[in-house]
Amino acid sequence: MKKIEPGISAELQIEVSKETLASQWGSGIVEVFSTPAMIGLMEGAAEKAVRPYLDEGETTVGTWVSVKHLAATPLGMKVRAVAVLQAVEGRRLSFKVEAWDEVERIGEGEHERFVVDRERFTQKAKEKRKQAC
Repeated sequence: MKKIEPGISAELQIEVSKETLASQWGSGIVEVFSTPAMIGLMEGAAEKAVRPYLDEGETTVGTWVSVKHLAATPLGMKVRAVAVLQAVEGRRLSFKVEAWDEVERIGEGEHERFVVDRERFTQKAKEKRKQAC
């Protein structure tokens, strides 16, 4: 892992589609952008921010998230998530995350990711699957 300094950031944007609605995620029965989809977008922005700093074979995995979903966003509107790296402690990366639709801020919170060796991480998951069979 190359040296990563707090302050780096990235953003991702999507349009609210049927697949991202609360009614589709099982997180509600209303036709608005779901909290799970918002969290996924926030996590994606955080991953995107640090990707250029990773060595070959490394990736990051989300380990913790604490967010507030502040406002509803209907089908067809655009949503933008921004992640700003706040702290680096070894392989632990802490982010401030926020999301906005075309009108207002719809989410805010904190997210944590760890830098891992992709192959080793994947192998552990495969071994766990074997234990379950």
